[in-house]
Amino acid sequence: MKTSNHPLRRTTRRTVAALSALAIACTLGLAASPSMAASLPQPPAADAKPILTIYHLEGRRSERVVWLCEELGLPYTLEYKRGDLRGSMAQIRALNPLMPVAPTVLYGDQVIVESGAILELLLARHGDGRLRPAVESPDFPYYLQWMHYSEGSFAARVIGDYRVEMIRRSTNPSPLVDAEDTIRFAEDYLSRHPYFGGAEFSAADIMMLFPLNVATSTKIADISQFPNLAAWREKIEQRPAYQRMLAAARPDGVIGSLPPLPGR
Repeated sequence: MKTSNHPLRRTTRRTVAALSALAIACTLGLAASPSMAASLPQPPAADAKPILTIYHLEGRRSERVVWLCEELGLPYTLEYKRGDLRGSMAQIRALNPLMPVAPTVLYGDQVIVESGAILELLLARHGDGRLRPAVESPDFPYYLQWMHYSEGSFAARVIGDYRVEMIRRSTNPSPLVDAEDTIRFAEDYLSRHPYFGGAEFSAADIMMLFPLNVATSTKIADISQFPNLAAWREKIEQRPAYQRMLAAARPDGVIGSLPPLPGR
C-alpha cells in the first residue's frame, strides 16, 4: 500500500504521537512542563497551617496561647486594643457574643474558647511532640493532671477565696474554699520534679503560671512561703518565648488587675 505524504495526515500523526507521549509521562508520574503545571490546580502544601487569630485581654489567660505560639514558632495574629480592656472585650464580643471570654481564637474558620483546650489543639496539630511528654512516658499522667488542675482546682479555689474574702474578712478559711491547700499540693510536687510536666518544661507549666500569679498579686498567698514555686516561676519567666510574649501581649504590664485583699 502506498503511504500518503499529505501534510494534514503528517500533522495528525505528529499530534497523536505527542498525545501518546503525554499519556505515558502522566502514567509514569513524570513532571509536567512549567507551562502545563501552572495551568493545573495545585494541592495545598502538606504543612499548611490554618490562620490563627488570638483575641486577647492584657494580663489574662489569653497570654497562655501567645506564649505557646512563641515557644512553638507558630504564626499568629494578636487582636487587642492596647490599654483598653473594654475595647478589647468589644472585639471579642463582636466575634463570639454568646461567650465573650479571653482567650477566644479564630482557628481557620472555627471560633474556639478555653485556654487549656486551645493549647491542646495547637499541640496536637502543630506541636510535633514538643511541650508535652510522650504518651507512654511516666511523666504523661502528671502532665495531664496539672493541665487540668490549673483551672479545675487551682484557679477555681484562688478566685473563690478572693471573692469570699472581699465580701467578708475571716480569720479561718472556709472549709469548702481554701486556695492554700491547692498551692501546698503544687509546692510539694515541685519538691520532687523540676517542672509540672515532669522532667521537662511543658504546656502544663504555661497553664499553671496564671493562677499562681493571681494568688500572689491578690495576696491570697505569700510566695515566700512556697520556695519551690518561687524558684520555678523565676526559672520559667526567664524563657525567651515568655519574654517575647510579654513584649507582644503585655507591653504595659497587667491592665485592670484585681486589687489585693485589704490588710495583707
